[in-house]
Parts: sequence; C-alpha cells; structure tokens
Amino acid sequence: MDIDAESCVKDWDDLARDYKELEALNRVYLAKLEEVGELQAKCVKGISHQKYRIGVISKSMKNLSARETREKLQKSMMRREQQLYEIEQTLPKPNGTYLKIILGNVNVSILNKSDKFKYKDEYEKFKLVLSVIGFVLSVLNLFTNIRTLELSFMFLLVWYYCTLTIRESILKVNGSRIKGWWRFHHFLSTVVSGVLLVWPNTGAWYKFRGQFMWFNVYINQLRARIHIRIHVHPRTCL
Repeated sequence: MDIDAESCVKDWDDLARDYKELEALNRVYLAKLEEVGELQAKCVKGISHQKYRIGVISKSMKNLSARETREKLQKSMMRREQQLYEIEQTLPKPNGTYLKIILGNVNVSILNKSDKFKYKDEYEKFKLVLSVIGFVLSVLNLFTNIRTLELSFMFLLVWYYCTLTIRESILKVNGSRIKGWWRFHHFLSTVVSGVLLVWPNTGAWYKFRGQFMWFNVYINQLRARIHIRIHVHPRTCL
C-alpha cells in the first residue's frame, strides 16, 4: 500500500472515531429534547393549576370582611399573574386562528429571548426595505404610465401587507404587545391592495391614480425616516 493510500485510510479511521463521538452527542441531544418537552408540559400544567386556584381564591375573597387582608391578597395575586405571564413567555404557545389557516399547526414559538429580539429586528428591517422599494416604484409611477409597472406596485402592496400580517401574528404568539388596531389595519390594507390589483384600467382609476401614488410617496418616505431615526439615531427619540 502506498503512502497516499495509508494516509487516506488513517484519515478515514480518524473521521470514523469523530463520527462515533457525534453519534453519542446526538443521542444525548435527543434525550434532552424529550426531557425539555416533558418539562414544558409540566410547566403548562402548573400554570393552569395556578390560574385555576387564583380564580377560586378570588371568588372566596369577595366574602372577606377584612379590607386590609383583601387588598394585600389582591396585590399578591396581581404580582403572581405577572410572574405567570413571564413564565408563559418561555414556553411554546399555540398558533392563533390566522396562523393555523396560513401555516397549519407548525410551531412558531421562539423560546430564546435574543432570538425574539432578532426576529423583531428582522421585522423592522423588512418594513424599511419595502418602504424604500415602495417609494421608488411610487415615484416611477408618477412620471410614467406603464400598466405593468402599476401592477407590479399593486402586487408588491398585496405581498407586503400579507407578509406583515403573518410576521405580526408570529410576534404576537411570542409575547409582543403589538396593538390589535395596528394588526387590523394591515389586514384591511391587504384586502384593499387586492382590490387595487384587480381594478380595471378605466377613467375612474386614472382620476384616483395620481392621488394614490402621491400618498404612497409620502407614507413610504415617512416610514423610512421614522425607522432610521429610531434605529440609527435612538437618542433623538428619547
């Protein structure tokens, strides 16, 4: 056997030993995953038990004559509810109705706090990039009259707002305090953008077109400026 062949065999044997270590590590990893799943289920059960007992005690408190004791218990319960909320943020949560329709039962819970912040940051970057693209397309549509360009912009709006609703629903599952009216506004904008996409090329459209494009120029540059001010110059927003 020549030197090159011996070297290859030796390298393969070394790699085989490394693989055995990897295989053992993977078995430990799978066992830990199963253990994590069991611990999560126990935590969920414990939270449900805490909430049930709090409800029972709250009903019993109505019959308490001692006002000081009642107020002390109420404060303790409020503190406990906040503690339970914080624990819930570390556990997987079921998808809302919208996400179940769009994604099925795929688990979208993000358990790591730093990963949650990264996802929120990606959401903000997505809005910034699409605002810049929307601004450029709006300006182009103001100075041109190309139907394909118009339809491209309308399709971008549909995709943008639809994607926002999905991302915001995922943020909501992961504990974001995003307002319901804000999400509703984006659901409504998705529907309106779809109507604009199929609006026929008629006189009514051309009467509305200029105002609509100017509005998008304004709203997209405003979004971009707000994002840059908050994320690039945070001190100016204190």
